Amino acid sequence: MSINPIAQPGQPGSNLRRMTMTMEEDAFSLGASQALFPAWADWKRRLKLIDAMMRDMSQHRDPQAMVRAYGERLRQLMPTDRFVSMSRRGLEAPSFRITRSSTWTEEINPWTEPHRLPVVEGGLLGKLLHEQKPQVIDDILPYLDDDDPAFEYLDGMRSVMVIPHYNDGVATNMVALMRKDPAGFDLEQFPEWVWISSLHGRATHNLVLNDELKRAYAMVEHELKVVADIQRSLLPQSLPSIPGLDIAAYYQTSRWAGGDYYDFFELPGGRWGILIADVSGHGTPAAVIMAITHSLAHGHPGHPDPPSALLEHVNRRLSETYTQAGDVFVTAFYGIYDPSTRELAYACAGHNPPRVKRCQDGSILALEASAGPPLGLFADMTYGQASVTLIPKDLLVLYTDGITEAMDNRGEQFGLQRFDSVLANCGLSAQALMDMMLDAVVKHTGDRPPDDDRTLLVGRVS
Repeated sequence: MSINPIAQPGQPGSNLRRMTMTMEEDAFSLGASQALFPAWADWKRRLKLIDAMMRDMSQHRDPQAMVRAYGERLRQLMPTDRFVSMSRRGLEAPSFRITRSSTWTEEINPWTEPHRLPVVEGGLLGKLLHEQKPQVIDDILPYLDDDDPAFEYLDGMRSVMVIPHYNDGVATNMVALMRKDPAGFDLEQFPEWVWISSLHGRATHNLVLNDELKRAYAMVEHELKVVADIQRSLLPQSLPSIPGLDIAAYYQTSRWAGGDYYDFFELPGGRWGILIADVSGHGTPAAVIMAITHSLAHGHPGHPDPPSALLEHVNRRLSETYTQAGDVFVTAFYGIYDPSTRELAYACAGHNPPRVKRCQDGSILALEASAGPPLGLFADMTYGQASVTLIPKDLLVLYTDGITEAMDNRGEQFGLQRFDSVLANCGLSAQALMDMMLDAVVKHTGDRPPDDDRTLLVGRVS
């Protein structure tokens, strides 16, 4: 700490004493500590007030209320005749705003009502604010003119203590404490008040930032909810009635919105297309690609038939327009089921092969005879296709990897072994089997939130 008086006592201009605090010296030396904490006779009372102030500040969530409470405590610790707070945030020198004043008859919230704050240009307060250092002036009369733009806030006062509040090392705010008498402030107490006031300024600033962050989160959360609602509107609002096939479906995003997608397409001859897809990544970016995939699938010229034609159409459009950067892709499985023959023709683009549980003999078949790379990587890709004929009591299960890769708190995945063990319950309906599968996943993961979107389609052949 260094004291740099502008004029020494007894010399011209000795009515002015300014103290500038720097952090260049060791503020934690024994001498500095003694200077910051003089042995005042009423130290117990002051400690009690400061402790109560700190406790009170820790409970506030509204910056305006905290400033009000702080002001009341501060007046008990160091009575003053007037105070004024200023800010130059967002203004060019020498302009600044008056943010608070004890002369005001009506309280103004500077954060919610900045338009009501008077803007002042220059003058004594402006000069002190832009000098960006703590100062004490024993007598302001020689430096105060009647035409000073802030004269009304200084009129009748003689001594002033100014304390800057820093943000990123710059004094964007300042508080001026005033007394009617000249030399009204004890310089021995000045460092402590700079400290206390600055800490309060930082605490208030943090509350403001926290409030702004909450509002930003609320806005983002609202927008994400809108995105999620839009995304869910793209999914089938009801399951189709397919002769001889009992169907159940489940869809859960790991966040507000996600990249999983499933759909049904009614085709000529009583056939039905069944599509399941999974966009790489999570959250809103994946949801956007999911919506694009939905649009491309429904924009297929004519009926999406055969399965390979739909995948090639979506892949070409994705690759040429939306995924050129190569940092996103879509896995997909598309099958066309004919109830009259129970034949399922299918094509796969890097997706988890659906499982067919043959309940008549207990075997499990993975539909992986036709496999190609994910959509959105190679524009000129052609996809092959295969077919399987289902028989009564068969279970057809389509899923995304959010099901099989669901992890517990030890990082162990649910896996195909647990998945297939659930399929052993052949006597259940599609809905009951899906519920059992989801219960098994939840039992495995416990209280761990989903790491990925989860989609499950179950069909039972009758």
